[in-house]
Amino acid sequence: MDIMDINASLNGGESSSYPEDLCPPDNFNMVSTWIYRSSFPKKKNFSFLKKLGLKSILTLILEDYPDQNVKFLKENDITLFQFGIAGNKEPFVQIPDDKICAALAVLLDRRNHPILIHCNKGKHRTGCLIGCLRKLQQWSHTSIFDEYRRFSHPKSRSMDQQFIELFDGREAWKVIDPKWIPDWKTLGHHAGM
Repeated sequence: MDIMDINASLNGGESSSYPEDLCPPDNFNMVSTWIYRSSFPKKKNFSFLKKLGLKSILTLILEDYPDQNVKFLKENDITLFQFGIAGNKEPFVQIPDDKICAALAVLLDRRNHPILIHCNKGKHRTGCLIGCLRKLQQWSHTSIFDEYRRFSHPKSRSMDQQFIELFDGREAWKVIDPKWIPDWKTLGHHAGM
């Protein structure tokens, strides 16, 4: 495949001298099949996000979604799920378990895939949600915290890691519809989690 073939595939089959400007949001990464994470998407990221064919975006911010982002969602038939969680900068600020469980139910529903998860910087709130997902995927705490620190660097928060460690996956399974969960070999949906 040469550069013209790559350009054509990026531009929907049309050949072009220059590739389309595709700029992923900061902290973008694939979490699992059809699940992505990032910082808050900006207008310059919309072309990139469009290529993902998103069905849903799950945001963890409290604020109203900006008009330009709402317009992008409508134009691309993307459903917005908002589970507002306050930024956890202060010690002893609690992350609400019920919101994390509800967000996990959205993430683990194949009908919402492909889906993008974000907060403002794609670090702490997103990291907590992904850490809890990893617990449901039966990852070790060491692996979960390594991933959390990779995305939250240089400001990892011990309270976030403690939240992930103490998170009870059994509560999440109470609100997750098993009929729609992804076919992941490591997804442990049993009462003894």
